[in-house]
Amino acid sequence: MSGQKYMPAPTEPPPGYETTRTLPSRQAPAKPPLRMPLPLDLPVLSSIRDRRIILASASPRRRQLLAQISLSNLSVIPSTVPEAFAKTLSPFEYVLQTATQKAMTVYSGQINSPDGEPALVIAADTVVVSQGGQILEKPRSETDHISMLKGLRDSVSHKVYTAVVVMAPLASARDPGYALESTVEETTVKFGKDISDEMILAYVRTREGADKAGGYGIQGIGAILVDKIDGSYDNVVGLPLRPTLALIDKVLRNEEELVDEFAEVEEGE
Repeated sequence: MSGQKYMPAPTEPPPGYETTRTLPSRQAPAKPPLRMPLPLDLPVLSSIRDRRIILASASPRRRQLLAQISLSNLSVIPSTVPEAFAKTLSPFEYVLQTATQKAMTVYSGQINSPDGEPALVIAADTVVVSQGGQILEKPRSETDHISMLKGLRDSVSHKVYTAVVVMAPLASARDPGYALESTVEETTVKFGKDISDEMILAYVRTREGADKAGGYGIQGIGAILVDKIDGSYDNVVGLPLRPTLALIDKVLRNEEELVDEFAEVEEGE
C-alpha cells in the first residue's frame, strides 16, 4: 500500500442530485436568473434615498446591513478620534458614548463640506461583554484570541451591545442646529458547550475574528461556535436594523416638527 499513488482531486464541482437523474443525451433546461428584490418602499426611506447619507463607520458589515433596507448609496466616513472612554463605565454607557462621539465628530466635520451637508449621519458601536462584565476588545494575539473564545465557551453566556446614533441637521436656526436620536440594543449569546479546543484553534487560524471585538463573527464561519441567541441577530453582526430604521424615522420627524414650530413662532412675531 505504501507505493500506491493517489489520483489528483477533480477540479470540477461534484454533480448535483438533479444532474444525476438527467439522461446524458438530454440537456438540462437553463435556470432563470435570480431576481433581486425591489427596494423597500417606505416614505421615510423614499424621502432620503437621493440625499447625502453618511455612515460614520468603516465596517463593511454595517454597510451591507443598511443596503438590505435600500440604503446603499452611502458616503463612508469613519471617525478618526481615538475611542478612549474608560472601561470602568457600564457597557451601556461605554457603547453609547463611543457611538455618540463617532456621530458628532463626523457630523461636525461634514456639515460645511463642499459635498453638501448630510441629510443623515449614522454611527454605531458594538461591544462584547463577558459574563463577568468585562468589555472584550479585539484579540491582541493568537494566544489572546484562543483564551478569549475559550472563556466565552466556558461561561454560561455573554452579551453583545450595539449603540446606534442618528443625526440630521435642522433647517431652522434653533439651537443646537441638529436633531439626534440614539438607542442601545442588547443580545444574549451562548456558545456551544461541545465546542472543542481543536475547533477553537481552527477558527482562530482562519483569522476571521482577528479584527472583531469578542474574537468572532456570527455572520461568517464563527456561526459554528454559537449554540443560540436571545435577541436580535443583526445586533450581533453590528447594526440592529429595525431600531435603526425607527431612529431614522424619529430624527426626521423631529426635524419636520421643529421646522413647523419655528415657522409658527415667526408668523406670530
